[in-house]
Amino acid sequence: MQKTYKILISGQVQGVGFRPYVYNLAKDFLLKGSVSNNENGVIILVQGLDQSVQDFYDRLIHFPPQVSKIRECSITEIQFILFNEFNIVPSTKEGQLNVILTPDFALCDDCKDDIKDVENRRFSYPFTTCVNCGPRWAITETFPFERNHTSIDEFPMCETCQEEFENPSNRRFHSQTNTCSTCGINLDLINHLGQHIQVQKDELFKKVAFLLEEGSIIAIKNTSGFLLCCNAENESAVQKLRDKKQRPKKPFAVLYPSIHHLKHELVISAEQEKSLQSVERPINIINAIGYKGKIHLSKVAPGLNQIGVMLPYSGILQLLANELKFPIVATSGNIHGSPIISDFDEAFLKLSHVADYFLYHNLKIIHAQDDSVVKFSKKFSKEVLFRRSRGYAPNLFNISIKADKKIMALGAHLKSTIAYVPNAYVYLSQYLGNLDNYDVYQRFTDTALNLMEVFEQTPEVLLVDAHSGYQSTMYGKELSEELMIPLYKIQHHKAHFASVLEEHHLFGSKEPVLGVIWDGTGYGDDGHIWGGEFFEYHSNKIERVSHFDYFDWLAGDKMSKEPRLSFLSLSRSEMKNIIEKKFETHEFEIYEKLKLRNKLKTSSVGRLFDAVASLLGICDLNTYEGEAAILMENYLEDYNLEHCNLYSSVSDNGLIPTKELFHNLYLDFKTGNSKEMVIANFFYTLASLVFQMAKKNHYKHIAFSGGVFQNTTLIDMIKEIGEKEYKLYLNINLAPNDENISFGQIMYHLNCTNE
Repeated sequence: MQKTYKILISGQVQGVGFRPYVYNLAKDFLLKGSVSNNENGVIILVQGLDQSVQDFYDRLIHFPPQVSKIRECSITEIQFILFNEFNIVPSTKEGQLNVILTPDFALCDDCKDDIKDVENRRFSYPFTTCVNCGPRWAITETFPFERNHTSIDEFPMCETCQEEFENPSNRRFHSQTNTCSTCGINLDLINHLGQHIQVQKDELFKKVAFLLEEGSIIAIKNTSGFLLCCNAENESAVQKLRDKKQRPKKPFAVLYPSIHHLKHELVISAEQEKSLQSVERPINIINAIGYKGKIHLSKVAPGLNQIGVMLPYSGILQLLANELKFPIVATSGNIHGSPIISDFDEAFLKLSHVADYFLYHNLKIIHAQDDSVVKFSKKFSKEVLFRRSRGYAPNLFNISIKADKKIMALGAHLKSTIAYVPNAYVYLSQYLGNLDNYDVYQRFTDTALNLMEVFEQTPEVLLVDAHSGYQSTMYGKELSEELMIPLYKIQHHKAHFASVLEEHHLFGSKEPVLGVIWDGTGYGDDGHIWGGEFFEYHSNKIERVSHFDYFDWLAGDKMSKEPRLSFLSLSRSEMKNIIEKKFETHEFEIYEKLKLRNKLKTSSVGRLFDAVASLLGICDLNTYEGEAAILMENYLEDYNLEHCNLYSSVSDNGLIPTKELFHNLYLDFKTGNSKEMVIANFFYTLASLVFQMAKKNHYKHIAFSGGVFQNTTLIDMIKEIGEKEYKLYLNINLAPNDENISFGQIMYHLNCTNE
């Protein structure tokens, strides 16, 4: 006897080919019914024999479409409905949106083959996609995910594309981003004067490759924003891009034409190879020791023995790669510090003095995104997200949200993100940047408003950082007054701690958890600048239990940009002959006087890193955030714990003696120990202090967050020292830096009772 069942599927199930997959699967099982998207995900009505329906359901749940991620599913029998066939029906939206928003997917192998095949109708068409790949979040205006809810709707399908769209046996069956060269998006090439370059369509990428080989800088409008590109093997071209982009030392990412080309020049691990070819296709930071290629590493990654590499992830980049015999620099299309640009008119206005040529298209990008960045630790292959953007945003998985109000969290000031809970999910925006920059601030406020528009809901609670001077905090105050809703301030490092607690489902843990939260700066509850904190989470409370002993915070925000100031703050009289050489005479006198009357203190481990880097002569002035710490880790190619020595231990008062640690490090360096060994000892001391603190206070569970834990060598040491005796938790799907603050603010607000 035939029955009718309703199947509900939620998760990443829209824009991933779920409906066409269900359609074909139902046909295979001789079932009738319908499938559609709705505000909660996918709804399936299916009519058939009990066993056939159950077999269909089991296959669907255990073998879903390749880029889908099922979060919840259910099947229930309903009143019998007679269907004549199985159909995909138009999406309905009867309530508020409660669905995961689909991120962008890298070009799949099938589409990659299509654009290389001269016999294929999509040969050399750069916007080739199917149900398994292509832009999603970048072009989304609203949900459910349908063509008419995206900017690609401006390109009506031609007759042949429509036939593919309606053909159940075609890979583009119900592909919402389906276009071709007949009906689709157009590419143009112009020079920096705005003059069009005449070139045949099938010769366009050959021309661009030739221009790159000759040393030109080209601004390429990709599917998530502009990239500034040049020949990575051309030293003068790379330097020209540095000068014009106003980016003196920060490393550039390099795009390799293929994985085979990359592996010929660099040694990569299995984990790195998998990541580089994943649907997210992030930049991977790779060890460049033993590099065999022709890239001028001193220009691409000054002072570093590592390089950020990626593979083509869009049809545009793949078609260009097919014509390249060399890797290219592919860096965000902006002036250093500004947000990535996606609009051609803006790009031409702001980048025409940087780029020699512009390769651009007429598809509107709704959500511009930088490339995501990851790094794997050398010894334990622990993956650390450095930047969470294209391919990852705006979703978080395995997070259970039970909020009785709609909450928006506005994060921190640097590496800003916005988190929103308008329903049963938490949505985390792509990386937005430093809010000191006006254009970044505009992107930040636009993103907040856009999230409200997408969900057609305004927040009922706003969360901000406790620092009243952060632009995100000030905007939150304005927005709370405008919407007439409450505003809550969450201490910076408690938010960091809450982010990692939630990622590992530790809220409600019966055992206390030690939180090790180390970063550069954050406004503390006592009015000082925190950054070297130990917290305890237990019984829904987060309390500060220890910290690095305070030292002077000098010259405000300038201190984070000048490691020599951190050295000065921690220096003793016997170090004067080293420290005074780092300043002009009048400067040194001013800062010495400032130090004498200074009242603002800090516990920042980030600034301790800066002080060590300056003492060792590695870096006195940062040209980009975290430069000193990155250069220090770069010095240490390897380590052996058996050869490492401690610079300090936890004091009797339970604090970390920062000045004693630094002084002992100075003495070690003064006696002639190498920079490499001093850095190894410094990292070893930091790692060991964690377990001294845990042992002293009887913790068995330790969670880590904050920008310091982007240091993968330190992570390896921590794992090597303590993993057998302690349960260690690090951020998984979030960067440990300030990108996780907005998420942590929400988790703190929902789970902690301190305030």
